[in-house]
Amino acid sequence: MTLSANWSYPTAIRFGAGRISEIGEACAAAGIKKPLLITDRGLAGMDITTRTLDLMAAAGLGRAIFADVDPNPNEKNAAAGVQAFKAGGYDGVIAFGGGSGLDLGKLVAFLAGQTRPLWDFEDIGDYWTRADADAIAPIVAVPTTAGTGSEVGRASVITNSETEEKKIIFHPKFLPSVVICDPELTVGMPKFITAGTGLDAFAHCVEAFCSPHYHPMSQGIALEGMRLVKDYLPRAYADGSDLEARAHMMSAAAMGATAFQKGLGAIHALSHPIGAIHHTHHGTTNAVCMPAVLQFNKSAIAAPLGNAAAYLGIEGGFDGFCAFVDDLNATLGIPKTLTELGVTSPDIDRIVAGALNDPSTGGNPVEMTKSNTTALLEGLF
Repeated sequence: MTLSANWSYPTAIRFGAGRISEIGEACAAAGIKKPLLITDRGLAGMDITTRTLDLMAAAGLGRAIFADVDPNPNEKNAAAGVQAFKAGGYDGVIAFGGGSGLDLGKLVAFLAGQTRPLWDFEDIGDYWTRADADAIAPIVAVPTTAGTGSEVGRASVITNSETEEKKIIFHPKFLPSVVICDPELTVGMPKFITAGTGLDAFAHCVEAFCSPHYHPMSQGIALEGMRLVKDYLPRAYADGSDLEARAHMMSAAAMGATAFQKGLGAIHALSHPIGAIHHTHHGTTNAVCMPAVLQFNKSAIAAPLGNAAAYLGIEGGFDGFCAFVDDLNATLGIPKTLTELGVTSPDIDRIVAGALNDPSTGGNPVEMTKSNTTALLEGLF
């Protein structure tokens, strides 16, 4: 089977090994003539980034790059990116990298033409309608990990560095015009990043599948996304050069982010404040939280996850699914507790308050309260 195709759902996606060579065509399709490539500091000097800049230059697009992006991007990174975008007179963004580069790149394209401050566009009610939609610059997204799925998302997760809170900034036009999913760009990922990002994709699929909201399309996408992670993440982890496994994991990442239009839940509600305060890797934090959250939600999800287990070829229904998650985490070297992850001297009340205030809480199958969320969190240490 040739793992190469052109998709138009949820946006235009050029999928396949080597397709980064089409970056010039992708920019043309998006109406971009002078792009600013935005990525994180770690990727700035890597070969895949240099090659992409070379391809941009060869296509007459220049080779401008902005890489002042933290692992958990914040409003300071956004302000610096907007300043660079305006100063250079750019007309679009190539968002390049993992979740941090993709989220910050999309945000810069969004903010550069706005007059209101960043936090005015938080994902609350209809705040997104405050934006001047015509002033949003076009975006081409190029993921280099297989996890967040931000390349097909309508939001960015941005940390407020003053309050140490992760906020979701939303607008429909955050969705990139064109995406290039080239699994060759993920071959060099270290094992722990392969594991953490892959389990982020898995968490998206699991939580979307379990969300009580009605969205049958997302339900189906989430189920198949789980299967791809089950079958191919161990292979990608064992052999980083396994292009078939890398390709399927890129699909799973995009599928997870597409599926979570249906909702997320307690895994993300917890991992957002934990990551904002303790600077842990998002996907790995999700993986640590998942086993406890599955048990927390058992009364509401045992039947649907039992059905999912049957589709996935996992025996034992809900309990079998939970055992599979435990085994997968162990195989991928995931810490069993938040303490092992490096979260020390936690302010339980502060994390719980952040979790209950997180938009993901609304998609959890069991209502989250201060008491039950406190007990859930304490059990993770």
